[in-house]
Amino acid sequence: MIQFVVIVATIFVPAAYSSWCYHDPSCNDTTWSTIASEHCNGSRQSPINIVSRSAVGNSTLTAFNFTKYGDNTTMKKITNTGETVKVELMSGVQITGGALSEAYDSLQFHLHWGNGTSVPGSEHTVDGTRYPMELHIVNAKSSLNGNTTAAVADGTGLAALGFFVEAMPGNVTGSSAAWNTLTSYLANITLKDEYVNITHAISLDELLEGVDRTKYYRYLGSLTIPNCNEAVVWTEFKDPIKVSKDLVSLCNNFTIN
Repeated sequence: MIQFVVIVATIFVPAAYSSWCYHDPSCNDTTWSTIASEHCNGSRQSPINIVSRSAVGNSTLTAFNFTKYGDNTTMKKITNTGETVKVELMSGVQITGGALSEAYDSLQFHLHWGNGTSVPGSEHTVDGTRYPMELHIVNAKSSLNGNTTAAVADGTGLAALGFFVEAMPGNVTGSSAAWNTLTSYLANITLKDEYVNITHAISLDELLEGVDRTKYYRYLGSLTIPNCNEAVVWTEFKDPIKVSKDLVSLCNNFTIN
């Protein structure tokens, strides 16, 4: 039986990366309410701690349909934004279903990871547990034709798909091959705003291999950086992506500049 769940009780926790500073004592997420008071003081801020015992089944949360997620030519370029690593996607990549109000275009995905000490890993947590990494696929309502300004002004203008990444000892088959290829580009984007075109054949399905995409948590939230716009339908998948411990260590040792 397909399992769908929705969050009804959560605890708010800080986000993990931002050009507005997370880890400088004089400049971190505690200052965001003054930097962007219009939204960062809101009532549906992200990320959250998912409290599994407070989640309830919701039969309206149907399965997703993923268009071109199996296409291995949809990734355009990978960029060091100075806050995270972002991969832009070609047009035509799309999601529907999942109780979304309409089709959403998949625009980009980015990663959040820690360094094992001062910087945390995943943005979201489950029952207080933080994963080493988290992948976010950012989607915007197709009717907005890529207008992200309009998307952040709409309470459901964006739909974010969140995937936890778990470090496994030894060799891991499946998704790790695609992840090894993707992270091989990091050596070429060590400085802010550096980017390279993605020339290898990698699909989103390959990166997400092993995840049961019929099981997820749902809540209405916000962007996890200022201006903290409360415009995001969040979907966090229950199953983590499993990659090798060495790959997670590679990311942890990569410094965002």
